Amino acid sequence: MATLIVPGRDEEPWPTLGPQVCSLLEERAVHGPGDLRGRDYTLDAEKRALIYKWYEVYPKGHPRAGKRRFKRCAMSVRKGTAKTELAAAVAFAELHPEGPVRCDGFDARGRPVGVPVTDPYIPMVAYTEEQTEDLAYAALMVMITEGHDADLFDAGLERIMRGDGDGKAVALAAAPDSRDGARTTFQHFDETHRFVLPRLREAHQTMLANVPKRQLADPWSLETTTTYTPGEGAVAEGTHEYAELIDQGKATDNTLFFFHREAKARPDEDLTDRDQLYAAVREASGPAIASWPDFEGQVAQIASLYQQPDTDRSYWERVWLNRRVRAGNQAFDVGQWDELARDHGLISPNRLVTVGFDGARFADSTGIVITDVATGYQQLYAGWESDGTSDWEVPEDEVHEAMAEVFGRWQVWRAYMDPPYWESEVNAWSGTYGEKRVVPWWTNRLKPTAYAMRAYRTAMITGAVTHDGGRALREHIANARRRELKMLDEDAKPLWLIRKERPDSPFKIDFAMAGALSWEARGDAVAANAKPRDGYIYTASSTRRR
Repeated sequence: MATLIVPGRDEEPWPTLGPQVCSLLEERAVHGPGDLRGRDYTLDAEKRALIYKWYEVYPKGHPRAGKRRFKRCAMSVRKGTAKTELAAAVAFAELHPEGPVRCDGFDARGRPVGVPVTDPYIPMVAYTEEQTEDLAYAALMVMITEGHDADLFDAGLERIMRGDGDGKAVALAAAPDSRDGARTTFQHFDETHRFVLPRLREAHQTMLANVPKRQLADPWSLETTTTYTPGEGAVAEGTHEYAELIDQGKATDNTLFFFHREAKARPDEDLTDRDQLYAAVREASGPAIASWPDFEGQVAQIASLYQQPDTDRSYWERVWLNRRVRAGNQAFDVGQWDELARDHGLISPNRLVTVGFDGARFADSTGIVITDVATGYQQLYAGWESDGTSDWEVPEDEVHEAMAEVFGRWQVWRAYMDPPYWESEVNAWSGTYGEKRVVPWWTNRLKPTAYAMRAYRTAMITGAVTHDGGRALREHIANARRRELKMLDEDAKPLWLIRKERPDSPFKIDFAMAGALSWEARGDAVAANAKPRDGYIYTASSTRRR
């Protein structure tokens, strides 16, 4: 089993508040969302050991006796191991008015005595606003509102307070500013492999720098994640590489505790072999997870995902074996795209949206993708795909009708349209709906298009874009292959475009290009601080369907 634990094994155990924290959790907390929701919280052996480690303190007689040993802790384990719920459980203990999470001296046997934090402030950071509803803060909400001590708290969608008003946990998204962490006693960063944008990395650094501001509260940070894709520059990547430097003796930092487990890659490995595939999943899971009910059933389900023909196997290895694997030649990570599906239905009428249009008239496909400016929620509104016959042609009247529907139903801030094959129609739409709203956006401009592709992919990594889970758009996202250019970006990384796997491939990518154009327009709308007009409904066309 491949694990990295920094620092390594101690010759003598350190004093720890871990047993007291675990007792509180198992006596007073309940499980969050999932199959065990509302049941008394239980800890497996590994999670118990991690809590013991996280709550180690300097021993009696030491100049810093009773203070926390680690100020920053991080864990990197495979998907599906309840790491987010564990972080929520720690937040529960840190917020609880009786949580034994700070040392207030030692008993006669030299064991630390735990007491609660005075006026705790607990930021729980997700990579997008929507993810605060799905990650650790949501689990904490359930633990508190459906638990034994619900009457001790005042819980809301954005903050959970102690009932007496002394302290709170808050949900923060994307890029908290410096004020958000100024009074931190404990803070959690969730899924840090998605923290790739500069503003997310800067927010992480700012909040780490805020930790020393309340020294009497002995504050600390916790990061939980599945491992990262190398080269994306995620916070998880920086933390892991820093831990490796410490482990190699190339850096010194006795305030960091880091835990990572993966299935070790072997030179002769063949994951198409059932026995090797199952063994790799078991290895990545670890012995504690192997004790879960019907663990072998879970192994079989995970293995079946690998065997499916449309699986992105690089992504599968990263999330299920927790290996640092570079993505293949697919332009976009289909697994990440699937995780971003939200069942929100059609975007509500009169919302401010952006539009992307791309396609051909013959043989390929043509699509219209819309994106809600405020939320980043995206969907293929209309698409036409070749039936494979030699005389097939996109029905022009249907495209005009669909475009009229889009401009009639929503407030379109910009529509970015790739003109080839549709130049006269784009000109007509510009005349009908306004030249400032209908913008020809030529995708044969290499550098602007490459930056648009990068922005779209980054939005998927960070979760900034979500979508309705439509099959057709997903297929085009999956079909897109990367074509690297002889150009570098500002970080000296190759720029790239999307292409089909081969020129005559039946697997089309036009909807993916339309999605990227719609997202590019959405980014420009956000940069321009575009706002919808109250009470405004565009009615230039009377042909749209209701």
